[in-house]
Amino acid sequence: MKNVLLLLDGSVAKGLLDRLVLQNTSHSSYDIVYTNANIIPEEYPKNFTFYNFDPSSHSKLEFIMRKENHHDILLVMTNKSDTIAVIDNIVQIRPEVHFTVYNAWNIKFENKHIKNYDSIGILSNGLIEKLPNVPVVAQNIGLKQGEIMEINIPFGSPYAYRYVGSIAQKQWKIFAIYRNNTYIETKSTSIIKPNDTILIIGKPNVLLQVYSSISQSLGHFPMPFGKNIYVYLDLVIQSDDDALNCIKKAIFLNKRLNNEKLIIKVVRPTNIPIINKIKNKIKDIENMILEFDYSTDISDNSLSIDKKKFDIGLIVLTRKQLQHQYIEKQVLELKIAVFKAGMDSIDKSNDSKVILNNTKEYEQISPIIFDITSQIKHNIYLLNSDPIGNNNRDKL
Repeated sequence: MKNVLLLLDGSVAKGLLDRLVLQNTSHSSYDIVYTNANIIPEEYPKNFTFYNFDPSSHSKLEFIMRKENHHDILLVMTNKSDTIAVIDNIVQIRPEVHFTVYNAWNIKFENKHIKNYDSIGILSNGLIEKLPNVPVVAQNIGLKQGEIMEINIPFGSPYAYRYVGSIAQKQWKIFAIYRNNTYIETKSTSIIKPNDTILIIGKPNVLLQVYSSISQSLGHFPMPFGKNIYVYLDLVIQSDDDALNCIKKAIFLNKRLNNEKLIIKVVRPTNIPIINKIKNKIKDIENMILEFDYSTDISDNSLSIDKKKFDIGLIVLTRKQLQHQYIEKQVLELKIAVFKAGMDSIDKSNDSKVILNNTKEYEQISPIIFDITSQIKHNIYLLNSDPIGNNNRDKL
């Protein structure tokens, strides 16, 4: 059983003590020093021992601290001068002891053994979290810098109706989903829905970026799949013209979509002229990476490796490539958006058409469809294909 020393005074101390009694913490023994009997609850467990004296008295406090080897010390006082005096006593009596101080006066502590509970900061953070469009972070866990965040999924969010496993989670992770005040077992196959609350963990600055992406309904694709557009060119199975046309389409998408970089991966280049043509095609693009792979053996998981390496959110392929089983298999496993480059010029098109034959698909794809079309400035036509021939075409 651990011994804990509590040095308490005031209304905050009373609230703390009342809650501690309700917690029924029978695994620790508590020595409680108080100056005002009003903070003592009417009933309390047997593992609570009370001492009535002023802890700013060095000799009296030393008697208690020498009597027991306390594992933890918590100091909650009503005024600044008493708090500083008690801290000085604790440090003189046991210089190496670690203890927590309730700090309502923004006192600056240089002692590395003091855990500062900044009441003003905690209160202001708690109040600001009640405002709309403000992320909720765990304030007293880990480094207390916001490594855990709670986010509500709004309607129209790019994260709505997404599988957890399809969302790129680099330096952060979804570890819990709550729906209708109920915990949902979180797997890679779990679908996030509007009004769900998710708990995420990771680097604080990364979590703020994730919050921004989730909260704003449009203009984030290719997120949440990934940050970058990726062009895969296998020059053995496609013509030079096909490859250059694919790059042209990708350049258009790179200009319109909110990706960070354009990645062009060229495998099995067949001759020097096509390499020079590719380099010349992209010479004026700043946010891009060009990578050549001269190996003649194609790995069965090369796209999966590149997805993690380049944080791919959209992959650009040609019809010829998708006819090859090794590419088709890998693309299906990636579970990210695919752009199949056609022969017509995409920059002259004004419309996008969505073909559905299952009403359950509406909700799942609508956030992504609206996001993409808003960025490339297209009208949307919804084509509902009915197997019995009752087809409808609606403009959205």
